[in-house]
This record gives sequence, structure tokens and C-alpha cells, in this order.
Amino acid sequence: MSGEHRHDHDHGGHGELEEIEARVLAIESLLVEKGLISSDAVDKVVYRFEHDIGPMLGAKVVAKAWTDPEFKSRLLADGTAAIEELGIDTSDLHLEVVENRPGVHNLVVCTLCSCYPWFLLGLPPVWYKSAAYRSRAVIEPREVLAEFGMRPAEDVEVRVWDSSADLRYLVLPERPPGTEGWGEERLAELVSRDSMIGTGVAAVPEAAGR
Repeated sequence: MSGEHRHDHDHGGHGELEEIEARVLAIESLLVEKGLISSDAVDKVVYRFEHDIGPMLGAKVVAKAWTDPEFKSRLLADGTAAIEELGIDTSDLHLEVVENRPGVHNLVVCTLCSCYPWFLLGLPPVWYKSAAYRSRAVIEPREVLAEFGMRPAEDVEVRVWDSSADLRYLVLPERPPGTEGWGEERLAELVSRDSMIGTGVAAVPEAAGR
């Protein structure tokens, strides 16, 4: 797995997600029509989140943690301070990093709205903002993970972390086996947005692992 990927699974009903997208487009159209914003301004904001602020920043943090034990210790102790070492602005939001390890898998959600570590992951996926994901991730996390193609063993504890307006969570995925000696840049390519939310894992693409 490398980079972001689309899910065709139903994480709470495509109807609901389509309704959210339609509402956003309607609001955007109304603001443009009233002259409060311009289409170019919206495009520039989206471009910035997709190219300057996005999962590539989170992947950079994860790869450094995999290769630098001292940085990893600082990251787990104080995520905000650690990522600021890399020149990443948190906009005064507190970041807590939770580590996946044998026997423990972490999943991030925001049950109240859609609080998200946008300064590391960019724009949140539509499904993350849906009411279905926000409620089901807490009530039945294993079922939600199964819909993403993940089935943790019964002896693996699934921990769910609820973000808030002031506190954001980032999952530090397990480093894939067989990547010993890899540099940070190459490792970062293995880290997907979903693996940093907990609905995916970092993995070596089959062809690259041969």
C-alpha cells in the first residue's frame, strides 16, 4: 500500500456522504454567488491542502520515527513539540501520537464533529466526517475496520481515540517487516493517510517486496 487510496466499502451509507458533499457544494456556490469568496480562492485553498499540507507531512514524521529512536521517544512523549522540530506548524493545537504495536491497534475518530490533524494529513476524507463513522467507530470498531479490509486478531486490543477541538491524535503505524536499512524518503512512501488514522496499515507493495 502506498499513498492514499479510495474505499468502495459502505462506512455508513453512500447516501449520507453524497448528501454532505452536495451540501458543501451548495454552500460554496452560494458564497461565490454572493461575492463572499471566489472559485479561484477555493481552488487555491484546496491545492494548498493537497500539495503543501497533506499526508506527505505525516508520512515524513512517521518515517523519521521509524529510523530515529530518540525522535520517536520525543514524538510519543510530546507530539506537538516533536513535529515542530521538523518545522511543521500545529496552529496551537495539541497533538498526541499513539503507537500501533503487537497486541495493540489504534483508531482515531472525532465523535462531535470532524476534528482532524489537518496540519499533518491535509483535508479529512468525507467518510471521516460522516455521522455513521463517528458513532460506529466507538461502538463497533472491529466491524468498521473490517469494512476497510482490516481484521485484527481477537487477542489484539483495539483502542479508539476521540479527537477534540484542542486535541488531535495521530497513529504511528507499525514499520513493515523487510524494510531494514531503508531511508526515510523510501519509508515515507509506504505510509498512507489511512494508516495514520488507523483504518489502514503501512505496507510494502507486493512488487517492491520481491
